[in-house]
Amino acid sequence: MSILITGANGYLGSYVINELLGRTRQKLILMVRGADQEERVAKLWKGMQLHMNAAEFQDALNRMELVHGDLHAKDLGWDDATRKSLLRRVTSVIHAAASLNRKSAKACFNTNLRGGMSVLMFARELANKGKLKRYSFVSTVAVAGHRQDEDIEEDAAIEWTRSDYDPYARTKKFGEHMVREVLAGESFVIFRPGILLGDGAHERTTQFDMVRALIGLADMPIVPLRPNDRIDIVNTAYAGEAIAHIHLMKEPKYDCYHLSSGAKSPTAKEILDSMEPVGVTARLLPKLESPFSWVFRAMNRAPRGSTVAGVGALMKVFWPYIRYNTVFLNDRVVEELGHEPVPFVEYSADLYRWVKANRYRYPFTELTLTDEEGAA
Repeated sequence: MSILITGANGYLGSYVINELLGRTRQKLILMVRGADQEERVAKLWKGMQLHMNAAEFQDALNRMELVHGDLHAKDLGWDDATRKSLLRRVTSVIHAAASLNRKSAKACFNTNLRGGMSVLMFARELANKGKLKRYSFVSTVAVAGHRQDEDIEEDAAIEWTRSDYDPYARTKKFGEHMVREVLAGESFVIFRPGILLGDGAHERTTQFDMVRALIGLADMPIVPLRPNDRIDIVNTAYAGEAIAHIHLMKEPKYDCYHLSSGAKSPTAKEILDSMEPVGVTARLLPKLESPFSWVFRAMNRAPRGSTVAGVGALMKVFWPYIRYNTVFLNDRVVEELGHEPVPFVEYSADLYRWVKANRYRYPFTELTLTDEEGAA
């Protein structure tokens, strides 16, 4: 029995892999784009060093098989021998790979829809052979589209008449639809992570876009949010734990889960108050929301490559998700795991301090493998 995983070298994917290594003895077959084994191992190490040291990673390679795969290529870039081999051995699939480019419809459609369909058709072939035990699809709470001041349950998230915020949300929404259509009657689970920020147990992160946007707001003297506006932030370790745990369950109770902070999401005031120990003194002034939105749009039109344009682009993308005061109820995942996620306010100051000290960069280290280890 083997689990095929896409997006294993991504930020959330690394958490899923780390959890699976501790929860199952099944072989993990990781689809990683790379010309050779050395390149694929180097890409995987870049994500996994957030969770383990070099010796632990080299040992973990014995539990993993890295195969080249390309979501943009015909048949995922596999030759006949590779595909036949995988069809013999794979019994479940976790599809976590995605384009997170919220501005490019082309990137999202090519990766999230065209590539996603290729993964689905492989799963459908497994199902036709009676071998598919579970298909897990990592989506996003953003499939809910334009919202304001709401508490949303899983089954009420998608309304096809509602507008989407961006190409990423739109393609993930259609991706969920494809899973339900192509794998009707099979065992599948859809996971919708909320805003993933930090680990929760330590201050380190390898994902900085949303962190930069939130900290950029916190560093402003005035923040145009209402004090009681809720921001649904979840620690990434919780999301990774949920995906691995539920994927391995014999019979999950539900086919869709919000991986979020739900009704216990912190308010804007609570988040800013939690950052006071690191010098955050921003005031909340909701009346300035419209002028700030205009400023963000203007900054986005600044000369390409400039710092101003970079900040403007970030805020244009993430501002709707920060200000819409909408949370995604997480009762289902709490029921399955038996515990809540770590509240963001408990680690926000440590995360702030660490990303500032490291200038929004992770201090990656190179990995040197022996020939035997490199061939694992």
